Amino acid sequence: MSSSANSNEAPILHSYDGIQEYDNPLPGWWKWIFWITIIVTPFYIMYFHCGAPGRSVDEMYQASVSENTRKQYAEIGDLAADEATVIKFLKEPKWVGVGQSIFKANCVSCHAADGGGNVGPNLCDDNYKHIKKLPDIIKVINEGVAGGAMPAWASRFSHKNDIILVSVYVASLRGSKPANGKAPDGSPIAAWPNE
Repeated sequence: MSSSANSNEAPILHSYDGIQEYDNPLPGWWKWIFWITIIVTPFYIMYFHCGAPGRSVDEMYQASVSENTRKQYAEIGDLAADEATVIKFLKEPKWVGVGQSIFKANCVSCHAADGGGNVGPNLCDDNYKHIKKLPDIIKVINEGVAGGAMPAWASRFSHKNDIILVSVYVASLRGSKPANGKAPDGSPIAAWPNE
């Protein structure tokens, strides 16, 4: 047969258990992409995962987050760990948002994403065990409580402002309605000043 006769033939039909299917090969461009990815993969792994420090996607991300945080903190300087600072930043949504991102990165496993409590207590109600006034939040985060049940974060955060801004966010949770809040734990305390 000639090659022109072959091109006019119907595709090969296979029959398995009464099911008929045509033999449709993958397009050539798809096969080339597949083989290129197989060839490039070892070089990618060696460069990004086995190469010099700072090349992995995670390390590049952490470096950019640190640089962004440094620029943000240059705007406000070093914050004082006192009640006036917490009250001031409670009224600034941008900085409450920074505290929220720190909370979500470090505190969700114990206090849940909405602060309703998981292993740790509910942060949204008016009952507290180790807090009587706003600066106590900073102290609890810094030093920890309950023999390590709440760990000390002073040495874990990269900047002192992290502790103050996460304290601002924790203070802002009071009075919110979490989806699955734990039962109240501790004693009711007075409202935050200037609320």
